[in-house]
Amino acid sequence: MNYTKLHSYFKFSRSQYRGIFSLFSIIVIFQLVYYFTDFSSLSLTSPEKEKWLSLQTQIDLMKQRKINDAPKIYPFNPNFISDYKGYQLGMSVLEIDRLIAFRKGNNYVNSPKEFQDVTKISDSLLNTIAPYFKFPNWVNNKKEDAKFTKTTFSKKENWVVIDINKATQEDLIKIYGIGEAISLRILKLKESLGGFVSMQQLKDVWGLSPEVIENLNTHFKVSALPNVKKIDINNASIKELSQFPYFNYQLAKQIVTYRSMYGDIKNIQDLTKIKGLSIDKANIIVLYLVF
Repeated sequence: MNYTKLHSYFKFSRSQYRGIFSLFSIIVIFQLVYYFTDFSSLSLTSPEKEKWLSLQTQIDLMKQRKINDAPKIYPFNPNFISDYKGYQLGMSVLEIDRLIAFRKGNNYVNSPKEFQDVTKISDSLLNTIAPYFKFPNWVNNKKEDAKFTKTTFSKKENWVVIDINKATQEDLIKIYGIGEAISLRILKLKESLGGFVSMQQLKDVWGLSPEVIENLNTHFKVSALPNVKKIDINNASIKELSQFPYFNYQLAKQIVTYRSMYGDIKNIQDLTKIKGLSIDKANIIVLYLVF
């Protein structure tokens, strides 16, 4: 190999050496800049784009707030949907009016299918709200009680209206929706009072739904006021008053305090002046009192 000839290719002048060194220096500088600089943070964003990005953030916050503020749906009986409740569920005015008209005839829907048949709501809306329907236990046990219902009410026309104060547990259990436990509660309240003076008192029995109370009013009534042992409201002690089912200890104490401050309680008007006694309650309670 001719090394002399090869060496002639790498022989440069002083100015050529300077140029080569300068080029090499520039290459090294660019490499270092490229290696140590984050060019992603230098991307240019126009003012218009920044404006839209800020608006998008606000839109996202509004969407999230709307999701958080959306009314939560809790289980409910569809027979008692109000206008506002129906609006919240997405029902139209016409659909709500159909349900209200149906209920005015003392009729009840007992399944999602019946609810749709009455209101004519769409399948999609039914699928959305039906999981929240909560019917009374006696509706849910309808299939189990079918045999009992058939034998008990097959001859409804032969049913005789009974005085509620003379009704036995067997009479009460015949009512659709009343079992052994609720029938015993009714009888226990009747015994503690000495007898019912109004069918309205059945609302004080825990566990009775409005539907069952309506059914009770169809088959029972207060034929005559019972001969109850009345309470002397102006002479009874706090202990005696608190033993009355409609008076707890606090209310009995207020009655005694009222007597000591204003004198004897003379009538129902005086009775309603005592805190905690509504007029509706007083109209019933007064029948158990002596002034």
